[in-house]
Amino acid sequence: KGELRIQSLTFDDAGMYQCIAENTHGIIYANAELKIVASPPTFELNPMKKKILAAKGGRVIIECKPKAAPKPKFSWSKGTELLVNGSRIRIWDDGSLEIINITKLDEGRYTCFAENNRGKANSTGVLEMTEATRITLAPLNVDVTVGENATMQCIASHDPTLDLTFIWSLNGFVIDFEKEHEHYERNVMV
Repeated sequence: KGELRIQSLTFDDAGMYQCIAENTHGIIYANAELKIVASPPTFELNPMKKKILAAKGGRVIIECKPKAAPKPKFSWSKGTELLVNGSRIRIWDDGSLEIINITKLDEGRYTCFAENNRGKANSTGVLEMTEATRITLAPLNVDVTVGENATMQCIASHDPTLDLTFIWSLNGFVIDFEKEHEHYERNVMV
């Protein structure tokens, strides 16, 4: 294939490489520079979110994306407790932390630690649990004669610290109440 493969790069491998292709009709050259990038982990460009919200009983993924070369090894703590993979907690290869079946006990300060052969760094965020949004009154099936009006209701309970938005769709397509105001009317009851 004319391919050059370099295993286990070192700084000595950096430099200008030249490929020479030759046959009976002539010879051609192509050049490329190989730069070796190595840096300790840093969260300056992409710190962890300071506040992470998760719904009670739900699932959350807390991202940990430092800049680092080579790729760092990741570990996590909640407060002073070191976290390990278990039935509800999983540390992904990319450094993200996944928690399922969120409870009030999961609230707290989470720290991601990243370390490679150039150094180490960490970043911290606070996980807060919110009440899950639930439909308390779902729309019912309605039989209506052509030409008559139909009314459908939807009521939901939600965490009072969060805003709530209702989105209606017809056969999987979101209804645009501004464009279709002559056909659909939205009544919001507080």
